[in-house]
Amino acid sequence: MLSHERKREVLRHLRSHGIGQVNELAEAIGVSASTIRRDLKEMDSQGLLTRVHGGASLIENDLEVAHMARQSEHSAQKRRIGEAATSLVKDNSTILITGGTTTEAMLPFLHGRDGLTVLTNGLNVAVQLSRQANITVVVLGGILRHAEMSLLGPLAEHAMEEFRVDTAFTGTYGLDASVGLTGASVHEASTDRKLLEGVGSLVVLADSTKFTQRGPVRLASVEQIDVVITDSGAPSSAVHELRAGGVDVRLV
Repeated sequence: MLSHERKREVLRHLRSHGIGQVNELAEAIGVSASTIRRDLKEMDSQGLLTRVHGGASLIENDLEVAHMARQSEHSAQKRRIGEAATSLVKDNSTILITGGTTTEAMLPFLHGRDGLTVLTNGLNVAVQLSRQANITVVVLGGILRHAEMSLLGPLAEHAMEEFRVDTAFTGTYGLDASVGLTGASVHEASTDRKLLEGVGSLVVLADSTKFTQRGPVRLASVEQIDVVITDSGAPSSAVHELRAGGVDVRLV
């Protein structure tokens, strides 16, 4: 398990239990106690949690901190991916930007676009775009998933039926060259699939680490994907396979 994946699992455990002992965390995540101690020391120095005797606990404003932690992961790659994605945004179009920190990297580069309507189920996306008065923002309703700041459920799914989307921009938990997009949560799968159905064009924003993990649920097939924007660290075999399947893969 990669370092950023372990840290994500540590924060998830602490959000559920409030506090975690080293041995408990090691067993839950499936790594050694020494690895957990090293991770906790680094996360404490980054302000992601508070070290306590024998383990760690959450700090105040944990949800904001967790979001900041995800933003900091591969931030340079995400910025390049986000900037490249905006080259596919046309004036006077309607686009969907799903919640997530990779798609959030697009937002600063949308400044100055004319006649743009953005649909989103991400509160982080809506808040960022609230500063750009020239962009019409439509927030899809739903149940708030606090940790991800995204809206899910039938309200979001039904709202999508009212719009025609020219281009959808989405991040992903996992990207497999044969399976397609995969998600980590069975509970969120219905909404995630609905958001990506019937759009004019589907653009996936994924840093190279997304090629190394696969979630339990499939959200979109390779045939649904039009463009993948990733960094130069993406496995060449996966890039070749995606291109062979008709996907426009752009390395930044």
